[in-house]
Amino acid sequence: MSRILITGSSDGLGMMAARLLVADGHRVVLHGRNAQRAADARAAVPGAESALVADLSSIAAMKELAEQANASGAFDAVIHNAALGYREAQRVETVDGLPQLFAVNALAPYVLTALIARPARLVYISSGLHRSGDTSLDDLVWRQRSWNALQAYSDSKLHNLLLALAVARRWPDVRSNALEPGWVATKMGGAGATDDIALGPRTQAWLAGSDEPAARVTGDYFFHQRPKAMLEAARSAGLQDRFIAACEALSGVALPA
Repeated sequence: MSRILITGSSDGLGMMAARLLVADGHRVVLHGRNAQRAADARAAVPGAESALVADLSSIAAMKELAEQANASGAFDAVIHNAALGYREAQRVETVDGLPQLFAVNALAPYVLTALIARPARLVYISSGLHRSGDTSLDDLVWRQRSWNALQAYSDSKLHNLLLALAVARRWPDVRSNALEPGWVATKMGGAGATDDIALGPRTQAWLAGSDEPAARVTGDYFFHQRPKAMLEAARSAGLQDRFIAACEALSGVALPA
């Protein structure tokens, strides 16, 4: 069985995926943004191995989480689940001068991917909203644009897909994939969500831990354990590389060759 880290697993789909993986016999390490959230995660998933603590809104904490993860031992898979939703009425700035939504949703997965010892599998939670993401990448940190939380969220989900595809291309020994869990009634999704919440965590758990041939692929995009068409522009190696270069410039962390 595999050892799997799930970021943002104190509630919602991260917690649900953790429960599925523990039930299947995997060793699961949880994550919460503070000590209370980590304790909540441990209480919600009693079979988990441990829970790490870091607020992914700062670059220093992203690096700290990577250090904690590496110190705890090697992982077979990492599910990059931590994310903020699309209800921020104003641009909330982090200690690094970045939009909080971009820092948590897009930059943190990049920094963690670069710094956590390379696992066999990487899983990135994107969204159907990635198709509305800004492919120009001209203003990732919203200094020129008027703040629009839904657009910022959509952009970040495109960024998750670009990262997954870039890693799949650059690291052929790693199975790197992205997925959309559907619009489900979590705290982030809201009560009006219409998709089946029971299916929401299944694809990420399957990609992280299944030995089925269909799950042992790389560079693909999934919905409910089946490949799904992605925004065609995301396949561009040039666009992927531009996003990687921007993340390196903003974080000071290079993605290893």
